[in-house]
Amino acid sequence: MVNMHVPDCLRRCRRLDTAPLYRYKKHLKFMIFEDGASMAAIISFVGAGPGASDLITIRGARLLRHADVVIFAGSLVDRKLVQLYATRADIYDSAGMTLPEVITVMMDAVASEKSVVRLHTGDPCIYGAIQEQMEALDRLEIEYQVVPGVTSAFAAAAALKQELTLPELSQTVIFTRVEGRTPVPEREQLSAIAKIGATMVIYLSVGMVEKVVDQLLQGVYTDATPAAVVCRASWEDEQIIRCTLSDLAERVREAGIDRQALIVVGDVLAARREGLKAKSLLYDNNFSHGFREGCVA
Repeated sequence: MVNMHVPDCLRRCRRLDTAPLYRYKKHLKFMIFEDGASMAAIISFVGAGPGASDLITIRGARLLRHADVVIFAGSLVDRKLVQLYATRADIYDSAGMTLPEVITVMMDAVASEKSVVRLHTGDPCIYGAIQEQMEALDRLEIEYQVVPGVTSAFAAAAALKQELTLPELSQTVIFTRVEGRTPVPEREQLSAIAKIGATMVIYLSVGMVEKVVDQLLQGVYTDATPAAVVCRASWEDEQIIRCTLSDLAERVREAGIDRQALIVVGDVLAARREGLKAKSLLYDNNFSHGFREGCVA
């Protein structure tokens, strides 16, 4: 039975800048897992993966199973994943919570010698807003760890059955976003990095797709540059659009996609249709490396 808590129960939230510095470290205990491994009962920031419940890491799933408290991003993380793994935890949906409310739940849990999982979509270090949470915990001298997850860029590449780096086409992948309510540094404006011509994975921008196309065309990309949109990668209702920059905006509008989607742009996307321009040397008969001698003609 999952105990679901709602933000309304957090009215007594303390201000982080005036909260007393409790010595939480002395409260830490160790959890002994079924496989004999032990881990301090600290706060764990865990990547939930891109969507599908079986794409969370083994370590992440193990932490969820043993967590006393789980705070998850309910607007992005599949609730079924939480229900599957965190069967014994008190659950908080952070979709309607503020940073002080989230930290208060963590503080109270640690003071009660309870382990906490802060569950973020994808990988918590990619657009996860975890730095501000870690900064607050550092000020409070609360221990924590970060457990990586599969970011949606790789789930999108898997859905497209597409390698993002190909010899003589692109050896660079850029993760970025277009400027919206969250500002982007001037040197990282999409129009500026579009001059590189690398494979680009654009997060959090499908709702501004016209702006995305306009800025990409200010770089080396053209109307004929291959593009794709993957909406809710790895979820049961995943959608895929394959197109070029010339019809990207129109195709997105027709599909009714305005959130939870990645835009992928670059010449590598043409490889499945046009064939490989060059193959990797790694498995070439004549290429030697530390584990194999190449054939000498």
